[in-house]
Amino acid sequence: MGMAAKGMIAAFVIFTIMNVEFAGGVYGAVRGWIEGALSWYYISTITVIMFVCFFLMFSKWGSIKLGDDDSTPEFSNFSWFAMLFSAGVGIGILFFGVAEPVFYFDNSGAFGYPNNPHADLQGHMEMDMQRAVAAMRVTYFHWGFHGWAVYVIVGLCLAYFGFRKKLPLTLRSALHPLIGDKIYGPAGHAVDLLAVFGTVFGVATSLGLGVNQMATGLKVLFGVDSGLPTQLVLIGVISVVATASAVSGVGKGIRIISEWNIWLSIILLACFMIFGPFEWLMSFFVTSIGDYLWNVIPMGFWTANEAGNSAWQGGWTIFYWGWWLSWAPFVGMFIARISRGRTIRQFMVGVMFVPTTITFLWLCMFGGNAIWQELNAVGGPAAAGGAGIIDTVRAWDLPDALYGTIANLTANSQIGDMAWIGWPLSALATFLLASWFITSSDSGTLVITTILSMGDDHPPKKFRIIWGMGQGLVAAVLLLAGGLSALQTASIAAAFPISFVLIAMTWGLCKSLAMDPSAVKAPAGEYAKDGTHIAQELHA
Repeated sequence: MGMAAKGMIAAFVIFTIMNVEFAGGVYGAVRGWIEGALSWYYISTITVIMFVCFFLMFSKWGSIKLGDDDSTPEFSNFSWFAMLFSAGVGIGILFFGVAEPVFYFDNSGAFGYPNNPHADLQGHMEMDMQRAVAAMRVTYFHWGFHGWAVYVIVGLCLAYFGFRKKLPLTLRSALHPLIGDKIYGPAGHAVDLLAVFGTVFGVATSLGLGVNQMATGLKVLFGVDSGLPTQLVLIGVISVVATASAVSGVGKGIRIISEWNIWLSIILLACFMIFGPFEWLMSFFVTSIGDYLWNVIPMGFWTANEAGNSAWQGGWTIFYWGWWLSWAPFVGMFIARISRGRTIRQFMVGVMFVPTTITFLWLCMFGGNAIWQELNAVGGPAAAGGAGIIDTVRAWDLPDALYGTIANLTANSQIGDMAWIGWPLSALATFLLASWFITSSDSGTLVITTILSMGDDHPPKKFRIIWGMGQGLVAAVLLLAGGLSALQTASIAAAFPISFVLIAMTWGLCKSLAMDPSAVKAPAGEYAKDGTHIAQELHA
């Protein structure tokens, strides 16, 4: 199977390199077809998976342990949450943290479609506070429960069948209730190959976005040209570091880097809160969260019909759903690998709510600061001589939006002129991009090699080296084939076959849980301190 996976990825790389322009056209056509014909399918799949997750979370099966009844968690809660957050979002919230809310706040329609049809349909056309809240709502929607539900269901399937049922820690095992021992044959091989395909292209999408912004950071810090040569060099250098981390294993390199990511992220986030309008930001956070929770269900079912709205939905929502789906085998495998010994309920609550809450706070502090700067600029949002963030996003210079916000934040700090700290903050943001790049890449490498080793927790080091460098090569090829557009196409296209696997896995999980004798329904309101049911303890 390893040779088949290498051949599949090599064929893509060779096809792209032989004629970059033609390959870019093919990828664009594929993306256009998916966005035009299959938006409804992606929307339905993600929404159904989210509802299944919430059902299982509060069902009688929540008391079942992911492992033997006497097993205990391998990692502390802090290490667990750190690895969840670093592997699950990482680069994305730095790349889109400012640019995405500002894009939805804008009302120019500069790209041929509405910036935020959800706000427009509610009549919030002016760039005012109501539109600002709607901008954050849509941002939360793309980074919230719908996306994390995909990670939860894949991780739960893998942990349940791998640690509870003692099957290989690969996606094929979730199909055992449906096809039995045929999972060890061609059908199982095909499922795992799709998982490898999705992991490689999902991680490559993030790596491409990350080096794009890192190159911009180097330009801001040192005047280095941020063009394609710099981005390719960054991919090469950081892929080597990430591969070395993957070789060291989960308990060493990946855990340590993930924990450092969290501490450094807290410092950066604290600076955005302290230097920015703290009271306004916290009020904005509470208001926008409430708006998201009120609208999340209808937003999840909304399918655009008009041409402009359809173009927006394809470029944003469908891209995100494809990105979450293509990342699902990678992140699901990784969070399963680090979650042995927890109950289903502990696992689902932890993965669904903790990283999501942190992500929402991050997006609001970053995007909220940029929006506040525009709202309070001389002449109002996007006025001449204003904050300049909207102009940056309109120019599609998304990576520079973060650094522009940092410059404004420190030069006009709420506690005085802090311009001197602008450079260190920009350096910290760039360093975090690199470290999150590493945790995404090394986690992806470990997942791919685990799948190809039939669930071996400690796959051969030579496999980790080959696949660690291979992910960097794919990211480089995608950048050559069309930059951000090619990266988006790869994630959306990779998600299509994976979605069928996820549906089958969810069915297999529900079927197996229904027959699990360990499920115990606790009396209403009776929970132990660690979150498991009192009834489970009595049963044990």
